[in-house]
Amino acid sequence: MALIRCLEPLSLTLQPSFAEIYCREEKIRASVFSVRATIRRFKGRGGEGRGEERQTMEPSSDFFAFLVRGVDELLGDASFSSSDFMSLQFLQRAAALLRALHSRLTGLVRKLHLPVGERWLDEYMDESSRLWDVCRVIKLGVAGMENYCSAGADMVAAVERWRRGPTAQLARQAMRAVSICRREATGLEEENRALMETRIELSSLKLEEASWAESRYDAFNGFRSMLCALRNAGSLLLLILLWGSVHYGPDLAAALAAAGEAYSPFFASETSLCVARLRQRMVAEAGRAAPGIRMREFRRVRARTEELREELESAGAWRCDAEAAAGGGRVKEMAEELKGWLGMLRSGSESLVGELDDLLDEIVEARKKLSYLCSRR
Repeated sequence: MALIRCLEPLSLTLQPSFAEIYCREEKIRASVFSVRATIRRFKGRGGEGRGEERQTMEPSSDFFAFLVRGVDELLGDASFSSSDFMSLQFLQRAAALLRALHSRLTGLVRKLHLPVGERWLDEYMDESSRLWDVCRVIKLGVAGMENYCSAGADMVAAVERWRRGPTAQLARQAMRAVSICRREATGLEEENRALMETRIELSSLKLEEASWAESRYDAFNGFRSMLCALRNAGSLLLLILLWGSVHYGPDLAAALAAAGEAYSPFFASETSLCVARLRQRMVAEAGRAAPGIRMREFRRVRARTEELREELESAGAWRCDAEAAAGGGRVKEMAEELKGWLGMLRSGSESLVGELDDLLDEIVEARKKLSYLCSRR
């Protein structure tokens, strides 16, 4: 901190931008972190102790490197850089990263030689319980897409029947199917909004203030620092999944803004900075998001359904002659496009549910495994 104060007059003289000041301070803080970590590692230890310390720290270093790489790849996703970034493919990648981080953390327990009966197990149980609860809500939200896809498929089939042989009865069936699909979309968004309000504690998604050099985060051979990293990165990944699959609204926007209120990557570790970059990217996207389910495929199907309804009305769907069907070329094109989007929505939702199921199963197994491991020692 003394070094930062010494640089302040120079900063004022050169009048650098805020970004330049921020980057300069972060580099200084990173140096402070490195020096303090080295002092802790070697202070009062012999050669043998230093070797053991290096071996102990290797698993946590690998974990942090894996987290940084995973978040950077997510930030580099083409869909995340566009206005249509909440695609099912992107949501699957977010869920897969969350699952991989959890698996990587629990797989390191044996290597860390953690003590029996200490708080590390309680802290892991609390975090895994949080992951379990939120992932269950996300799964419920995604599962609701099944009924919507079925209603959409019925709508496309009814429109195709009317096109092939226009009659008054088929016209009524087509318009009724469109109305049912629209109501299904509205109902799904209302159910998911209620799900968010009743099942999600947004305060649990805040980031923990992580000063990675603080001694309390070095506890349990680095396990606590890894758990903190999982909690912070996991909170943002869960917000992404809730945003895309369940509901995005003012409350979720506030949670996203509050997620980093107390989070200050003061020591500028690479891990804390990558989490901060992910949050900043999400905040930027939040300013352009409308309330509701943000999943790209869902929004495309819903928008095309509205266009199809308008096209049917303008094409004279209530007419039951050959001229009405002949004028439905645009209707045919829209029906085929809807069929494609519905297929992507159905298959993508099933894949996302499968990823969440795997994560939930792994949480259950990890809790059993760690409890058994502690009881056997």
